[in-house]
Amino acid sequence: MRPVPEAPRTGRLTAAVACLVLGVGLIGGAAVGAWLLRDPDGTPPRTAYTEAGTLWHSTPVDTLFPRTLAGDGAGPGGADRVWTRVAVAPDASCAAVLQPRLAATLAPADCRRVLRATYTDATSSSVTTVGMVFLGTAPADMAALRTRFTTGGLGGSPDLIPPALAAPGTVAARFGNAQRGSWHVNVLTEMPVVVYGVSGFADGRAVPQPQPAAQAMAKGQTTAPAQAGLGHEARGIADRIEKGLRTTVARAVEGPERKGNR
Repeated sequence: MRPVPEAPRTGRLTAAVACLVLGVGLIGGAAVGAWLLRDPDGTPPRTAYTEAGTLWHSTPVDTLFPRTLAGDGAGPGGADRVWTRVAVAPDASCAAVLQPRLAATLAPADCRRVLRATYTDATSSSVTTVGMVFLGTAPADMAALRTRFTTGGLGGSPDLIPPALAAPGTVAARFGNAQRGSWHVNVLTEMPVVVYGVSGFADGRAVPQPQPAAQAMAKGQTTAPAQAGLGHEARGIADRIEKGLRTTVARAVEGPERKGNR
């Protein structure tokens, strides 16, 4: 291999000066960029991570959990669904609501509050509890947590099934943990929130072997949760609550000032 000739000293000095000027320019550009991203009053920019954490106590319950949900094409075979809310629980801490292992799994991500509501289908034959778990962690941590639930297999672990929310005096009066038939958990990465849905039979029958929604929705499944469409219920309701949450957070990030300047 031919040796590379050493650059003259004057060339090295010129290169050093150029690098210094470039470095100062980059630092200045980054500072200007950060300043431009701030709101007019000088506060840091709103993001889904700064705004989502306050939603559990500042957003009307009917916004987070609408009284009715339209599930066009959400049922087995693409059948339409309509769900009605029958109960809403007060916000609670993760340790007080979640199953011990699920709470322990989310604890490193600074698990803060859990919001829950229960819905029933138009025939009142199934009930589904949907929940939003608000965390206090960073995007990289949410991405890692999502990986653990997807490719890591936590999303299908029976030990991590979210809790049911019974509602005395309603069709969900007998919806306890033994009645859980299917569940769906989605770890969001654009905001520090986990959304879940867990479904069961309204008549109180126990389900010895609950089945993850992804499996219960697969073709050819003959299990009781699959035949009853419980996977579609858990996934369908969770998806719609998640969609509404995304809309609410987007509006919060936009802020009233920006909406007024349109």
